[in-house]
Amino acid sequence: MDPHPTSRSHGLLGISPQIVHIRGIIEKLGRSRSPVLLLGESGTGKEVAAREIYNGSPQGAFVPIDCGSVVGPLIESDLFGHTRNAFTGAGEAKQGLIDLAHGGTAFFDEIGDLPLDLQVKLLRVLQEREIRPLGSLARHKVDFRVIAATNRDLASDVERGRFREDLYYRLKVVTLRLPPLRERKADVPVLVEHFLSRLDRRYILTPEVLDAMLAFNWPGNIRQLENCIQSMVALNSGPILRHADLPSFIVNYRRAYSPLQSLAAAVGFEGGARGVPVTFGEPHDVIPLCEVEKRAIQNALLRTQNDCIMAAHLLGIGRSTLYRKLKEYRLPH
Repeated sequence: MDPHPTSRSHGLLGISPQIVHIRGIIEKLGRSRSPVLLLGESGTGKEVAAREIYNGSPQGAFVPIDCGSVVGPLIESDLFGHTRNAFTGAGEAKQGLIDLAHGGTAFFDEIGDLPLDLQVKLLRVLQEREIRPLGSLARHKVDFRVIAATNRDLASDVERGRFREDLYYRLKVVTLRLPPLRERKADVPVLVEHFLSRLDRRYILTPEVLDAMLAFNWPGNIRQLENCIQSMVALNSGPILRHADLPSFIVNYRRAYSPLQSLAAAVGFEGGARGVPVTFGEPHDVIPLCEVEKRAIQNALLRTQNDCIMAAHLLGIGRSTLYRKLKEYRLPH
């Protein structure tokens, strides 16, 4: 069995300990119907995680509901539906999003943006498992799994009266945090390879480009990295993508900050000056991910003179994880 599964089978790309751990949790959640609250910054893959939870036991439909865009006078109609002539312009009856999720999963994206009055109505739906469309006097039963996501600190919002406490605790039966990309830099090469392969064109990154990507903190997370790759490919005929092809925000970041170490240097990708390309394409062009991880650990220990605490800090992993990896790769320390 591959010790470093990628998103080709799991939906969530990565080899970092954080992502491997999250995939294990998602596999368990897929076998249950418990409500799940996904936390994380924008662009960290919360909807991808929600769909993977759903795919663990795909019953009914997966219905995404963007709470940040549910605004205006027709909010309730969007969520709960309406009858014919329920209001001016309602020429036909409409089924609401929650009704569409009956028998399946409703994914409330950015639940923290839902207005307070709708929080009350959503709570009632979750408690009573029934809804009443606008213009109707009758209620009918609905049965769906709830997965919610937010980039906000809901606990803080509860304290400030911006989010209902009773709804908060009904949603957070199981809480799962998606880490930002800056906390899982080891996943950047895997993500880059995936995005390049999806473009159906072969491109080669020089070591200097990969080094710059590993040094950058990606405040927009995976979504920003994907947009960066798409932009570089769109603006260049290739096949080699060089430092000059990087977007300005990465170049300016490198000029402003001089990081102590990047993973590219740690695993020995210092060949840029010698013109040795790092490629993503055919299997024989790719360094195995387990070898990348092993070389990163070796170089981190070398740079810190076998100080495991400092080496773990440089690698962005916990000390216990480093010890486990040392044992797995039979490395002296």
